[in-house]
Amino acid sequence: MSSDVLTAEVLRNALVVAAEEASIVVVRSAYSTFIVEGSDASAAVLDARGRLIAHSMATTLMNSMALKVALPELIRDVPLETMRPGDVYVLNDAYRGGVHTNDLLVYRPVFVGDRPAYFAATMIHVSDLGGLSAGGMAPLATDIFLEGLQLPPVRLATSGGLEPAVEAILRANSRTPDKVMGDVRALVAGTAVAAARVGALVAEYGAEGLAAGIDDYLDYTEARTRTALADLPEGRFEASYPIDDDGIDHEKSHYIRVAITLEHDPSEGAGQGGSAGVEPQSPEVIAGVPETRVPRVPEVRVVVDFAGTGSQVPAAINASASQSLAAAVFAVRCFLDPTIPMNDGCLRAIEVRLPEGSLLNARSPYPCGGRYVPIYAAMEAIFQALSDAVPERAIAPSGILQPFSIAAVRAPYWIHLSYDFGGVGARQGLDGPDATGVHFGIGRNSVPQAEPVESRCPLVVESIETIPDSGGPGRHRGGLGSRTVYRFLADCHVTTRGDRLRLAPPGRDGGLPGRLGGFFKRHLDGAVERLASKVNNVRFAAGEAFVVETTGGGGMGSPYERDHEAVLADLAAGRVTEQGAQEDYGLTRHPDPVS
Repeated sequence: MSSDVLTAEVLRNALVVAAEEASIVVVRSAYSTFIVEGSDASAAVLDARGRLIAHSMATTLMNSMALKVALPELIRDVPLETMRPGDVYVLNDAYRGGVHTNDLLVYRPVFVGDRPAYFAATMIHVSDLGGLSAGGMAPLATDIFLEGLQLPPVRLATSGGLEPAVEAILRANSRTPDKVMGDVRALVAGTAVAAARVGALVAEYGAEGLAAGIDDYLDYTEARTRTALADLPEGRFEASYPIDDDGIDHEKSHYIRVAITLEHDPSEGAGQGGSAGVEPQSPEVIAGVPETRVPRVPEVRVVVDFAGTGSQVPAAINASASQSLAAAVFAVRCFLDPTIPMNDGCLRAIEVRLPEGSLLNARSPYPCGGRYVPIYAAMEAIFQALSDAVPERAIAPSGILQPFSIAAVRAPYWIHLSYDFGGVGARQGLDGPDATGVHFGIGRNSVPQAEPVESRCPLVVESIETIPDSGGPGRHRGGLGSRTVYRFLADCHVTTRGDRLRLAPPGRDGGLPGRLGGFFKRHLDGAVERLASKVNNVRFAAGEAFVVETTGGGGMGSPYERDHEAVLADLAAGRVTEQGAQEDYGLTRHPDPVS
């Protein structure tokens, strides 16, 4: 390894650590249970050109992509020359790089001389910013205004502290104003830590030395990404995946369609459409080649085109462009070398086309809070298209996360926001993992532990378990779904935003679908009522229980080809029942002979 490459790698890790430290500060300083117990905080370092330089280990691609795409929007409204040391900015506009109303994106410029050269950025889902239901779910929203407060890029703080007017606006639009402001102060503190670490690197390496090192490792990431893409076969591969419904019409499905073109020798100039965060008002948003020096690398790229995807709808199953870009990049990276760093260098080789006004690139006033639904369908469509391209790396469709919130009926408000995960689809040669989901959108711990939730909210977590026979049968079995039961000690409202609860994840190559999950209400008399996948503020009485069952992953290959010993092992572990072993796998166990 040359000294230049070594220096670049040292710098890369130093910047990742800066972002990681910022995210830890946010988690330890925040007030909301979901952040404190779920470690759901993100942090990143970007430069003034809008390039994603590094993000924390706990940062999901959903969030780092939002921070990247939104930064040029901030700079467009607040020119660099007007910023001052100590200034901090915030936005949550989904149509300008944001996610949805409860996700606040916070930026602090890092000055080199008298001009911002880098930005320290943090992001979390704050406890509540208004909308149809507490916690920011709003699964039945028909426009963005029903999802909560919208913030264009505004100054949140100066070196003297928070802007009083912005704090007043945030407080006035929240059911939990003290928690929101505690979360906001945590975000600001996180940016201060990352900015200090970046400033120290500027002092250690010099402005030019740091900039050159960053260019070197972004170029290195690009080269590794293109080299990995060269291992995939050339050609065009198409797939689609359905969304159960939009929450309004429970019988109508919507579809995400994708065509993936792998090119080993693209024509000169192809893919020069600008970075993922540029021109969100254009007909398509493209993650292509930023204006930066690029080393000699294999002329390889992938084009991910979502033409033919359903149009945006007045329901909470649309996504903003930043979230769809993140889903596409994540899904492609799942078929590449997992050790390739995630930064702007990777994006140069991946071009993503999102038709404006589609489910994956909604425009105002269409709601974007239900982004998980369309972007997980987009991920699945890419997984299936690339599974056709590279059968030895194939994966069957998965059960996905099922988001829900539980909140007080009236003030004083308490809110529990959570996700439960479905089973992962079987992979070529491997069973799918149980109750983990293919996910890229939440924090380090994902699901808060039961005890802290019980201490903060009037509920009891009665049970958490996997569901036998829920994984799609196959030569390789799909991962199991899970069942969680919450019994309430006070009246409350439950809101859900689920999917893959009507249309089961299918198997591949003769494998069978995963078992469908669902949301249920257990009444005081023990009767169990199935709820729709997307409901808003369903009233539960004290003593009633909310049951969350997630969907299992699809199987791979004929279940009759599954190894006999593997079926017996599943039976012994409780992953399948005697009935399931007989009906799904044809296992017949003879009783021991009587002596």
